[in-house]
Amino acid sequence: MRKRKKVKFERYGWWKKKKLSKSWRRPRGRDNKMRRHIAAKGARVKAGYRRKKEERGLHPSGWREVLVFNTNGLAKVEVAREEIAVRIASSVGRRKREAIEAEAATLGIKVLNPMRA
Repeated sequence: MRKRKKVKFERYGWWKKKKLSKSWRRPRGRDNKMRRHIAAKGARVKAGYRRKKEERGLHPSGWREVLVFNTNGLAKVEVAREEIAVRIASSVGRRKREAIEAEAATLGIKVLNPMRA
């Protein structure tokens, strides 16, 4: 199987002006080299860069992610076990987060964003 290097789609000219972010914007300028598909000026977003169906929606570590807000959410994860990990929502506070992490440890579920101690 041939491995492809992951392409970074960055906004043209982001290195020239501080106010421009790296996030992708379609080049629209009349004389823009990227718009005219000059290869050395960077890759453009196209359908051919899409990932395989099995790989889509995965965490970079290879686990399928489920967002959890409380300990009841872990029960849903337990049903479908195969390669599923939990991400605790950012709005969850410290006390509830500790309870979710303890419950996940007893069930043997991986937490993608554990609290740093």
